[in-house]
Amino acid sequence: MLDLGKLEEVPVRCVWKHEAHDFTPWLAAHLDELGEALGLDLDVQQAEEEAPVGTFSLDILVRDAGGERPVVIENQLGKTDHDHLGKLLTYAAGYNAGAIVWVTGKFTDEHRAAVDWLNQETGEDVQFFGVVVEAWKIGNSLAAPCFSVVAAPNAWSKRGKSDRARGVVSQRGERMQVFFQRLVDTMREEHQFTKLKRAGAKGWVSFPLGIGGACVNAAFGGQGLARVEVYLNRSTEWNKAVFDGLFESKENIQNELGCELNWERLDDKKACRISVVRKGVIDDDDEALESLREWLAGHLLTFKKVFGSRIGELVQQGLP
Repeated sequence: MLDLGKLEEVPVRCVWKHEAHDFTPWLAAHLDELGEALGLDLDVQQAEEEAPVGTFSLDILVRDAGGERPVVIENQLGKTDHDHLGKLLTYAAGYNAGAIVWVTGKFTDEHRAAVDWLNQETGEDVQFFGVVVEAWKIGNSLAAPCFSVVAAPNAWSKRGKSDRARGVVSQRGERMQVFFQRLVDTMREEHQFTKLKRAGAKGWVSFPLGIGGACVNAAFGGQGLARVEVYLNRSTEWNKAVFDGLFESKENIQNELGCELNWERLDDKKACRISVVRKGVIDDDDEALESLREWLAGHLLTFKKVFGSRIGELVQQGLP
């Protein structure tokens, strides 16, 4: 007869004795696991604990893929309460957050309903998540953490609310979402390139390089062109220093990639961009879009390999 172990729940207070001293630092070091549960690709390199909001301190501040929007995370080991809900909304407003995550040992029905209501009544660019953290073991094994998402945005209902407010349905936005969703699924399932699960209805999708402030994007641009780019967006000083360091190896980089690049230092702006382009618009037929998607996927892979290692070397050299 097959001998199997019994799965047993371990009280979270037996795993993390203190919320601020034990659980918050552990969570900050395991944001990739939380992001996987949420379907968000979090830029863990720039996670900040105890981020200030006036006289308060947010548990964890991080950004989603590419550093495009703040993600605020408030955690507690006990059951949800009004105090933490109020803090969460204060922090969300303080950082103009795009995603708001409440991690707790137990979600009450009332607070789960509150998170659901916030998702229904806010715009499509704001997402609220309720997450329960648990710990489990088999026999004498070590306790294993488990994140369960108990409240999350309904993307379709949010889009419908937004469309009703405008009185129109954006067919172009839907085509963008379908196109980039297939690209995201390919990069995640076939190449293990990302943990991102959902693409938005925008003209681009972003993937972090594993180095804070640096990402690779696939995008539709102007003049009928699509592009893959490395985007540097930490601080002006850091961005320009990294760009200049890469530019010194311009010929070697282009030889490794097998293509000529557009080098945009963007001196009048904070960010910098290095890209390769080809013809392509979202209104192309299905066959052309499939060809474009394959082109984007190929360059995303090579860009991450070539630029990821080179930017990492520059950072190790002590760039600002």
